[in-house]
Formats: sequence, structure tokens, C-alpha cells
Amino acid sequence: MTGKVGREINIMKLLNHPHIISLYEVIETPTHICLVMEHAKFGDLLDYIVVKGSLPEDEARKVFQQIISALAYCHTSMIVHRDLKPDNILLESKCNIKLADFGFSNTLQDGHFLKTSCGRYNYAAPEVISGKWYAGPEVDVWSCGVILYALLCGTLPFDDENIPNLLRKIQGGKYSLKRITSPGGRDLISRMLVVDPLKRLTIPEICQHPWIQRCLAPYLAVPLLPLLQQAQKIEEAILQQVIKMGFDHNQAIECIQNRKQTQATVAYYLLLDN
Repeated sequence: MTGKVGREINIMKLLNHPHIISLYEVIETPTHICLVMEHAKFGDLLDYIVVKGSLPEDEARKVFQQIISALAYCHTSMIVHRDLKPDNILLESKCNIKLADFGFSNTLQDGHFLKTSCGRYNYAAPEVISGKWYAGPEVDVWSCGVILYALLCGTLPFDDENIPNLLRKIQGGKYSLKRITSPGGRDLISRMLVVDPLKRLTIPEICQHPWIQRCLAPYLAVPLLPLLQQAQKIEEAILQQVIKMGFDHNQAIECIQNRKQTQATVAYYLLLDN
């Protein structure tokens, strides 16, 4: 567990996105590791879907746009999530999500492939449950296809109490689109839930899909820079608030730019997010 938690902490330190849960501080004691994280007070997306059933198309689109934006940022930062499901998507308000739980995440390296089978079967790509090598981003795309289906239908595309039957359905890509009335949503799902990962849509292609582009919020239309590049652009107004708390100006800038874990850094990012 120590290794898994350590990797999750290191990965979360690399991420800063409006739709990814923030990790502000890590406090270690001889017996505990305490993570000071952002609070999403409206529960998770799974409970929301269970209560509401299928979401209206515009609401489902807004939620999915945020998920894709967060995931695009992760992949740009060379991070693959590998456990995307509604349980790991938290709600900070009715239609604003926070991607969470990076316990199965891993870093991407050119020329390196992954083989670990992780995540819940219902959301796992065929190559993952088959024990094949995979690059990473394509398995996140498959999981997103399942999530979009759940948003628009209120049910899962692949579901069976018998695990062998469930795995056969996933490996064969057998599901029904009859319940999805939106032509754009149907087209997008059908191009994400493709058994052959080489024929599956990529995240950049999903971002350009007409169904995603409709009513897209301006801040989601501009890709965010990776964290280290973001850190070089310090918000002066926020920095001044930190300085008024008694922190040294030059030291605060150095800590923020280098993402050093200090009280000044924590104060800066708490104020910035707020």
C-alpha cells in the first residue's frame, strides 16, 4: 500500500486542473499518511446517475465535456488514469465534476507499454481484461465511452451477473444503442467503444467531435499547460495575499514555481482555487 499511495501522491502533485481534485499537502507521521485534499461536497457521479437515471442531453454533455478536458490534461501531462468510472468522478456542484482516485494511475513513457489489469470490469477495455499490452490513453477512452453511455442511458452498455458472460460481451463489443436518442451521442459512443484500440477515437479527436463542441465553455476550449509550466505564471494578486500572511516574497515565489511543499505554497493554491 505504501508504494501505491506514494505513486498516487507523486502523480497528483503533477496535476492542476479545474476538474481534477486538488492535493494541497501531504503530512506524514510514523503511523499515518494524511492527504489534505479538495472537498467535493455533492458526492459522486454514480449516486447522481442512480437517483436521476439518464441525464438530459445538455446536462450529460456538460459533465462529459469536463471529464474529457480533465483527461486530455492528464494525458498531456503524461498520466493515464486507468480506473475511470462514475464512482471516481466527484461533484462539487450539480453539474461540475472533479476527477479523483489516481490509485491505479501511471506515468506514460514513449515506447513503453502497460499490462496491469486494473479497474472495474464493466468499464475496462477489451485489451485490459484480455491481459494484452496497451499504451494507456486508449483504455481511458474506452472507459469514457462507457461513462457517456451511462450518462445518456442511466445503465451500462456491458453488464451481466455472470463474469465470464460479461467478459465475452466486452471482448466482442456487444451492446445496444437503441436507448440513445441523440444521433451525435450515438455516433460518439460507437466510435469510442471499438474493440480494436487502433480504430478507437483518440482524446484529441473526441475534443473535436461536433457533439462535444456544442455549447463548449470557453475555458474548456483552451488546453491547459502542464503544471510545471503553469507554476511559472504566478497570479500576482494571490501572491500578495500570501505575502500579507507573513511569508517572505522571494521565498514564496521560489516555492510556488518549484512546487515545494511549504505553508506558503499550500496557502497560494488554496486561495487560487477559491
